[in-house]
Amino acid sequence: MFAEFIKNLRIEKRLTLRDFCQQIGFDPSNWSKIERGVNPPPGDVTFLEKLAEFFGLKGEKKQELFDSAALGRHELPADLAENAIFMKALPAFFRAARDHELTGDQLAAFADEIKKLNQPDPHR
Repeated sequence: MFAEFIKNLRIEKRLTLRDFCQQIGFDPSNWSKIERGVNPPPGDVTFLEKLAEFFGLKGEKKQELFDSAALGRHELPADLAENAIFMKALPAFFRAARDHELTGDQLAAFADEIKKLNQPDPHR
């Protein structure tokens, strides 16, 4: 997920791997392994911020960079891991995902519920 996302960003900027690495200060051999999914994505928040700035990512695209990096390391994104409501619901989601094949509609409904966690209650 991260590997494809970051590689596509680099290609959209028409940068070779070596040119890109020279500009961000990263070893090309190691970055190649990240883009191929051999090595996990970087976890350093400062470096991820640097990548977001380099590619001009804002809003959802920037969040996608951070989320895909966390998932590529088999971690939950930090902001979700700190959300008590989300963490309480997650085990039930895991059980449902393991015990049944969830439909696209069920996954979309779950995503809608997660989105509600970050929106103010309109009835308050």
